[in-house]
Amino acid sequence: MKTVNHWIGGKTVEGASGNWGPVTDPATGAVTTQVALASAEEVDTAVTAAKEAYATWGTSSLAQRTSILFRYRALLDANRDSIAELITAEHGKVHSDALGEVARGLEIVELACGITTQLKGELSTQVSNRVDVSSIRQPLGVVAGITPFNFPAMVPMWMFPLAIACGNTFVLKPSEKDPSAANLLAELAAEAGLPDGVLNVVHGDKVAVDALLAHPDVAAVSFVGSTPIARYIHTTASANGKRVQALGGAKNHMLVLPDADLDAAADAAVSAAYGSAGERCMAISAVVAISSIADELVDKIRERAEKIKIGPGNDPESEMGPLITKVHRDKVASYVTGAAAQGADVVLDGTGYTVEGFEDGHWIGLSLLDRVSTDSDAYRDEIFGPVLCVLRAETYEEGVALINASPFGNGTAVFTRDGGAARRFQLEIQAGMVGVNVPIPVPVGYHSFGGWKDSLFGDHHIYGNDGVHFYTRGKVVTTRWPDPAEGHIGVDLGFPRNH
Repeated sequence: MKTVNHWIGGKTVEGASGNWGPVTDPATGAVTTQVALASAEEVDTAVTAAKEAYATWGTSSLAQRTSILFRYRALLDANRDSIAELITAEHGKVHSDALGEVARGLEIVELACGITTQLKGELSTQVSNRVDVSSIRQPLGVVAGITPFNFPAMVPMWMFPLAIACGNTFVLKPSEKDPSAANLLAELAAEAGLPDGVLNVVHGDKVAVDALLAHPDVAAVSFVGSTPIARYIHTTASANGKRVQALGGAKNHMLVLPDADLDAAADAAVSAAYGSAGERCMAISAVVAISSIADELVDKIRERAEKIKIGPGNDPESEMGPLITKVHRDKVASYVTGAAAQGADVVLDGTGYTVEGFEDGHWIGLSLLDRVSTDSDAYRDEIFGPVLCVLRAETYEEGVALINASPFGNGTAVFTRDGGAARRFQLEIQAGMVGVNVPIPVPVGYHSFGGWKDSLFGDHHIYGNDGVHFYTRGKVVTTRWPDPAEGHIGVDLGFPRNH
């Protein structure tokens, strides 16, 4: 059986806690790998390695950092398929989807390659007689990232490339459900020339997480995951004096107005709801249809959903793979089986789906629930699976009010041909990311990703300008140099003059 160990100080370090976690192939249900689960002492070893590396990396030149990152970007590009294969083997998503994940992660590596412009300071000269004021940004020190199972390569790459480009050192705690991609990312960074200890990977469960949240040498924590855990991360790390960005869960809505291109809207709904088996925080899980076009839209979504081919992620014919674990598969199925009792019309029920020859895999088909009420479990909870809820509203205003009443505010979308309606929507909707005829409005790397309300805890979104600001802190320097032609100025007990 394959074993996944830690990566600390530039080398593989065998797990010493005696605790191991199983990693399954979602397509077969078989345990293929064991992953080391770190003790608090092993986390301390990783943080110590990062702290020692910071002594030199934190003062390294921007030229050194960017030259390493350019080489890293080239290595990641050359190893796209290898990274994607690891993702498919442990997460289950289809290979094309895994390749897309790597590509989106590469966007942030490219952003980090341009850190020289992102870290430019400001200077005001002669604010008073011979007085200049400058503003600079400096790294924090050792920072940590705790990442989810659904994007085992992309989300870590949303964090550590920018953090190390800013001069920090990094300790990554990836999901123990699909850990292998994180190790390969670290190995490629070392091959690119990243000094030992700048990037460390510690695998583990809550023990490792709590050790990072409490460690006095960790200055900041980035997190992506469910809302309950995001709230816990934010509360605990903040109480320990750390800077925190904790991105939580979502219930993303797509409002379809009567003038929309319904074929395009149906295509978008199927892609956004069922892509990656619905295991993504930007999935559209609720379509709000204006009643006059709701029946037609539901029919179009059903027709498309019935044609999606489900199978192993390494089968080129597959368009959707299995869910990550059997436990998660059963939880997702429970929302579908309970939906009718709570008043929904079950248009498609995917709970009995299996794949011939892979009967023990974590399979579930596509489910479509119509006339879902806002007080039902299927609507209130983040299901994180291929279940699409359709709700109906009589007017634009009713639809917006329904969406804004949700405690989540990650992403949302509107489908319409009316520019005025789209403009109103983007200003009136209470969410951090908005799509206009775009179902999954994940920002490009040079804009920041993040939600509102219960979808974000902390003040900073991830990557983009917010990411640079999160991984650095500002300093203002006021300077006066005496003019050699002038004599001694003398004592002045008054407030410094700017005039």
